[in-house]
Amino acid sequence: MNKRPVAFIILFLIAASCGEANKNNSLTKEEKEQGWTLLFDGESAKGWHLYNKKNTTAGWIVREGALAVDTVNKTEVNDLVSDREFKNFELQFEWKLSKNGNSGVFINVLERPDLTTAWASGPEYQLLDPAHVDNANPVKRAGTLFAIDSQKNKVAARPSGEWNYSRIKQVDGKVEFYLNGVLTVQEDLGAAAWQDSVARTHFKRFPEFGKRTSGHIALQDWASGVAFRNIKIKEL
Repeated sequence: MNKRPVAFIILFLIAASCGEANKNNSLTKEEKEQGWTLLFDGESAKGWHLYNKKNTTAGWIVREGALAVDTVNKTEVNDLVSDREFKNFELQFEWKLSKNGNSGVFINVLERPDLTTAWASGPEYQLLDPAHVDNANPVKRAGTLFAIDSQKNKVAARPSGEWNYSRIKQVDGKVEFYLNGVLTVQEDLGAAAWQDSVARTHFKRFPEFGKRTSGHIALQDWASGVAFRNIKIKEL
């Protein structure tokens, strides 16, 4: 057997996999020209901190080019918050969950000592493994605005261990969610109808919830493992 072709194929596959890895957590020339910036560089948690804890990212690690919850060593639940605040923006990110995983991405988050969690102020883009029991609830599926807005157009999240692609767009409080290319939510955080919707949920007990149209972005540490990559944002 000629070993040279085999060796060549192996080297080609290694090079191809490295090339694919290098594409993650990076911007193309066109994206840079359009104003996109990375919120995760693929190597560190720079630009992030724990909610209400400015100088630490404990409980989160970078693993295989992804920003992930450290399910082995963490001792408490800690949401990860962007150092910067944003008002009008388009946010793109990829995410995957462990089996029966449940997580979320919050927008317009307010940090304050009397607010102990990100969800006390920030509406949540729900992330959920389709195998999770909550998937039976229309307002708790992936791509929904958690507990308030069900999917406008039905789309299933990919199963645990597979990467999903999400977008969040906000302009002057008008919000759109997308899951794997499908528009799932349209909401106006400045409308009276939004406040009426909030009043019908448990969030009515949190006076700061959904009141802002700017703030931090937060990644939820909840229940089990979640990982993010290719987190990028363009201010509008």
